[in-house]
Amino acid sequence: MKIKEIKFAKLTVPLKTPFKTAIRTVNEIEDIIVMVETDCGHTGYGEAPATASITGETLGSIVAAIDTVIKPRIIGKSIENINELTHIIQTSLVKNYSAKAAVEIALYDLFGQLYKSPLYKLLGGGEPILSTDITISVDYIDKMVEDSLNAVESGFDTLKIKVGKDLMLDVERVKAIYAAVKDKALLRLDANQGWKPKEAVYAIQKLEDSGVKLELVEQPVHAEDLAGMQYVTERVMTPIMADESVFGPKDALDVIKMRAADIVNIKLMKTGGISNAIKIADIASIYDVQCMVGCMLETSVSVAAAVHFAVAKSSCVTKIDLDGPSLCQYEPVKTGVIFNNSEISIQDAPGLGIKDAKALKIIKT
Repeated sequence: MKIKEIKFAKLTVPLKTPFKTAIRTVNEIEDIIVMVETDCGHTGYGEAPATASITGETLGSIVAAIDTVIKPRIIGKSIENINELTHIIQTSLVKNYSAKAAVEIALYDLFGQLYKSPLYKLLGGGEPILSTDITISVDYIDKMVEDSLNAVESGFDTLKIKVGKDLMLDVERVKAIYAAVKDKALLRLDANQGWKPKEAVYAIQKLEDSGVKLELVEQPVHAEDLAGMQYVTERVMTPIMADESVFGPKDALDVIKMRAADIVNIKLMKTGGISNAIKIADIASIYDVQCMVGCMLETSVSVAAAVHFAVAKSSCVTKIDLDGPSLCQYEPVKTGVIFNNSEISIQDAPGLGIKDAKALKIIKT
């Protein structure tokens, strides 16, 4: 099975409600779907979002990186040599993480098709059922409480609360949500780099002193401020998780060795795909550090790949934040992964089990 061609489609999916963080507000998902075709008629699918504020990528840059740099290097290569292919992708150009991830996901999809196996089994196996949290966007207090109660009513028992825009208001937001759902759901906070180190310590200690129990606080300070995150981690009881601070294996090693965070969030769109995600999980396992597997604003294609990875690395991946498909008004591409509110399960289909992708409209490059 050899790579014959790479094609692209643009996918636009409206969200159920606006997605609001300390960094941005988004009303719809706009992603690039990558289709890797082989000489024997198989097609592998990958996906990449344009997240300029995090990875620096746009829809145009994703297509250009793949079409002009990655594609010429892998055309004609055999899918069975997956490690060689991922090495070529990772060394073909610097950064461009989501572009790399989309191609890797498509190749791993084909790798599963080649061996007629769901991808997670080829990555190490595991129990093909996960439970995800759901994101509560930053908003007025009453709206966030209402959204939290609705999420619990829909069956979610873990909520990721977006904060980081107004320190004192953030504290009041979390207190109100906790009072409403404390016996029904765990709370995770995500500040999206929105606080300074001393502010983060103040806010977290204020919540701890008021009796609010948090499972974790994600990326409280700027991504490059590892010393600042270490400062926070050393001064609060609540576990701190690194997200934007960790793109690749070296970043994970730096954070772990500095004890700058207690938990590492692995996202395929930051790592450049599955190959580096595996390395990060293995590093975390060596140091007995827990990981979360998360996503950005992605639909079912790339989130399905993250699900397969999370299941295969469940020994260190203890937390799941794969709610992208749940935030969409509809599922644009059917995969072998079933997203049923908080419950995610994998069917016994080869690769990612992509089906019903005929509606994708090819874009010219």
